[in-house]
Amino acid sequence: MRSTHRLTAPLTAGLAAALLLTACGGTTGGGEPQGPAAPSTGSGSCEGLSIGVFAALTGPYANLGGNIRNAAQLAVDQHNAREGACEVGLEEYDSQGAPEQATGLAAQAVRDEEVVGLVGPSFSGESRVAFPVMAEGDLVGLSTATNPALTTNGWTNFFRTLSNDATQGPAAVTYLRERGLQRVFVVDDASEYGKGLADLVREGLGAAVVDSETVQTGQTDFSAVVSAVRASGADAVYFGGYYAEAGLLVRQLRDNGVQALFVTDDAAKDQGLLDTAGPAAEGVVLTCPCLPPEESGGTFAADYLAEFGVEPGTYSAESFDAANILLAGLDAGRTTREQLRDFVASYTGDGVSKEWGFTDTGEPTSTSVWTYVVRGGAITTGEQIGS
Repeated sequence: MRSTHRLTAPLTAGLAAALLLTACGGTTGGGEPQGPAAPSTGSGSCEGLSIGVFAALTGPYANLGGNIRNAAQLAVDQHNAREGACEVGLEEYDSQGAPEQATGLAAQAVRDEEVVGLVGPSFSGESRVAFPVMAEGDLVGLSTATNPALTTNGWTNFFRTLSNDATQGPAAVTYLRERGLQRVFVVDDASEYGKGLADLVREGLGAAVVDSETVQTGQTDFSAVVSAVRASGADAVYFGGYYAEAGLLVRQLRDNGVQALFVTDDAAKDQGLLDTAGPAAEGVVLTCPCLPPEESGGTFAADYLAEFGVEPGTYSAESFDAANILLAGLDAGRTTREQLRDFVASYTGDGVSKEWGFTDTGEPTSTSVWTYVVRGGAITTGEQIGS
């Protein structure tokens, strides 16, 4: 049975009142931490509670948010279908990937006393402004945001589901260096995520960076960047940003005869890149601290395909695990926000994407980075370059 509501909101006034709300109440049943897909205890203590998905569900980056939402929905549906399970709802908070939306949405989530944990916020920019609001309400979030600075803020409610960019950036540098690429042109999209990742690549490559440019999210004309790349004689272009701009940039580079290897990141690892770039996407290399769907454990990939009619995408496996960690906490009787936050902090267990655990700052204890390559019009798995 599905229980889904979507909330969207602009920035709102009076956030201070929202932040005064306490977490929702509940019983404090026993139970040891369980694996993400563990069956319900049947205690009924989580009846009427919800978890939420905080992601870009509409707008230019909705493909990534849809992967996260679908995975969380699958976890909730499977949980609720188990014999004796209490019925947990799923609330949707559509940020459109925009930081200016995130503060108001975080306040809405805090105000809803039935919502005890979130899968998300998903992007780095929105996480930076949403988590302080969530922290005031003891609302835990398991996030795909990868900017390394997010775990330096002292938030006890922030937990990351992917390796951060301090892992992915050096992995991209290693990939470029191992292939003997000595003239790399670096481009970023000025977002907290894209610029942060590109800066790590710039730092790691040092003198191998022949030039650098910054574009803007939503930009469609990259002629100035194309001219600069051509003039630089670069043998590779690294782009830090999202699939919408990555697809346009690589297409315009190829249309103007620039054949330099194009390397980009996890936020570009999406069908939207292929749809925008067309044949120009062939040979593009992407790095991602995310598990290839074919490597996921159990029946997750088949179950996802059966429920939604598409293969799992970027962040799907990790978000499925994140939702199941929250559900395992509810099944174990951790039904207040504070209890659920503490459950996540001490959680260990196997999921479909990795063996789970978190450091004192909320980083995952299991980290890896994979390469993916566009071949034959599809994003295919390359190699693991981290462990």
